[in-house]
Amino acid sequence: MVSPMTPTDSIAALSSGRLPAGIAVIRISGPRTRFVVETIAGPVKDRFTNLRTLKAADGSTIDHGLVLFFPGPGSFTGEDVAEFQVHGGPAVAARMLETITGFDGVRHAEPGEFTRRAFLNGKLDLVETEALADLVNAETEAQRRFALRNAEGAQSQLYASWRRRLIHARAMIEAEIDFADEEDVPGSVSDAVWSDVAAMTGEIERHVDGFKAAEIIRDGFEVVILGAPNAGKSSLFNALARREAAIVTDEPGTTRDLLEVVMDLNGLKVRLVDTAGLREAAGKVESIGIERARTRAGMADLILLLEDMADPMAVADVPGGTPLLRIGTKSDIAGAGVGGYDLVISAKDGGGLERLVKEIGDRAAAAVGDAGDVLPSRLRHVELLKETLGFLRAALSGQSHELRAEELRLAADRLGRIIGAVDVEDILDVIFSQFCIGK
Repeated sequence: MVSPMTPTDSIAALSSGRLPAGIAVIRISGPRTRFVVETIAGPVKDRFTNLRTLKAADGSTIDHGLVLFFPGPGSFTGEDVAEFQVHGGPAVAARMLETITGFDGVRHAEPGEFTRRAFLNGKLDLVETEALADLVNAETEAQRRFALRNAEGAQSQLYASWRRRLIHARAMIEAEIDFADEEDVPGSVSDAVWSDVAAMTGEIERHVDGFKAAEIIRDGFEVVILGAPNAGKSSLFNALARREAAIVTDEPGTTRDLLEVVMDLNGLKVRLVDTAGLREAAGKVESIGIERARTRAGMADLILLLEDMADPMAVADVPGGTPLLRIGTKSDIAGAGVGGYDLVISAKDGGGLERLVKEIGDRAAAAVGDAGDVLPSRLRHVELLKETLGFLRAALSGQSHELRAEELRLAADRLGRIIGAVDVEDILDVIFSQFCIGK
């Protein structure tokens, strides 16, 4: 029995979006690709768009469509690859896939298998592979730019350059150990080597510190709305979401669980979270919602603490350590002259909302910082970078040249694991399972 991931198989999948659609793109990769293409469509010119009549195994016409053939290794996967662009009806796509997988040695692709083959054939490294997944899933302009920069190799180049410097440092230290008596070996290279290792340690530390900004770009800047019951939290939530996402009534405790919407502010993803009103006398279910509200606020990037200016009610136990904006609500009733607030708004007539949205957007942009920086894009990278730092610090503080050289080897190994330059078989299934079928 052939393993489902055996690279001697050819694989096929629908690579475009949900059907029906204007066009369906069906991709095939592997050693049987040219035979399949020429059997279904007849001879085609490599790397050109070919208009062909596409035939099923029984000679009947499936559709008229475009065929592109890319011979390996100059293709996305490094193998022979072809694309059939046909009309995007479910029946057309199903018949095409049935015909293609009806050939011996051709099967349906597993999730992420096209990209996995690209990695195994040296067309991408692991960081570029992960960035490609981010690019496919990008929802905002900032996410697109961040993913594209990494997919083009900026992050990989940084890690590879650190690894080269460590390999060079280790080689110099080992040369000093093994050939200390030779005239063509400098009397001491230690000072220069350890100075560079110390500088690199600082570079990696600053890079790891940028992970928070990368998390905000990928996962969003989280804004949690807090306040007493009837402070106008759900009304503000609906106004910013521009739809009735939360129930609004005069009855205290209407919101009992967390509600969330996603906003796009100046190309950045912002997650807005509505919460239960904070008060002491609450029922069992509402108390659970209040505890969840406080917990979520403690993990937020920004808290909007709302207070009804017409009927102020202070709330206790607001999580500390999180940036906070005090918002006076219902200015249409109380007027805008009440002091002590960072901003005054009315969800009913829209007063102050534009200023609030701008303030949230500015704070999200400040949290991200310079979008041109190369940042670690995965927790996996951060964990391996922290291990790298541990070995570098041990090397810098060590006494024996032999042991310090070994610490440098281990540090270089961890950097290699990030980009896939050393054995990483144990994490491949996790990475590629995140891809959709046909990618």
